[in-house]
Amino acid sequence: MATSTPEESRSSDDVCTPDALLHSAPSRDVTPEDMVMAAGRDVTPKNLDWARRKLESEGPAAVEKLLP
Repeated sequence: MATSTPEESRSSDDVCTPDALLHSAPSRDVTPEDMVMAAGRDVTPKNLDWARRKLESEGPAAVEKLLP
């Protein structure tokens, strides 16, 4: 029984996805929905109000504060 290495089992066009395609770009506007989901909360009117206030006072950097 022959064994193969992972490299041998890959097709010639199997390439890694560029990093820029895997992460969201900070250039787009952060929405209250983004903020709520980043906080791990349910999207409810109360949480959307919280997110709007947070974004108004801290700007898009407020989302960064939620991330580890």
